[in-house]
Amino acid sequence: MSLTVLFAAGARNWPEWEAPLIAALSRAGVAARLVTSAPADQVDAILYAPGGDTPSDFTPFTRCRLVQSLWAGVERIVPNKTLTMTLCRMVDPGLMQGMVEYVTGHALRFHLGMDALPRDRWEPIIPPLAQERPVAMLGLGELGAACGKALAGLGFPVMGWSRRPRAVPGIDCHHGPEGLRHVLGHAQ
Repeated sequence: MSLTVLFAAGARNWPEWEAPLIAALSRAGVAARLVTSAPADQVDAILYAPGGDTPSDFTPFTRCRLVQSLWAGVERIVPNKTLTMTLCRMVDPGLMQGMVEYVTGHALRFHLGMDALPRDRWEPIIPPLAQERPVAMLGLGELGAACGKALAGLGFPVMGWSRRPRAVPGIDCHHGPEGLRHVLGHAQ
């Protein structure tokens, strides 16, 4: 039996995702027909990312048993009352490590003033120590918390913000509108 899998993550993204998805399904031994459109009652699974041409009403997908979110975080889809099938959230250590490296690299680039350096010669700069430069981490989900912990591990005082209360070791956590104003007002 072949599953019908609807790619509902934006038509503009399909060319980038098509070959890797087909290869992954093949490696996993899953017989599936990947489509960008199909009658709702013929769809077995949905690969989802919020956007303009993605479903907002899942009620017509009567045969669908799984929605796989391709985005980091599921906050934009979980409140949808028509989503009654299983929502899968990918937790990938490689994605987390890549995000930590990316965020840490850019934080250090800013902290060290590397964009101000001429590209043709080295001029020493003396930035403040990490402990003297508070950092704001907006969002304390899996990725935000991991990035905040990495920066805190380098000595940066990290203030984190989320919509709801969170407790992350090593991060001064705030939430809600007042917490956002505080975090943004104290970060450099």
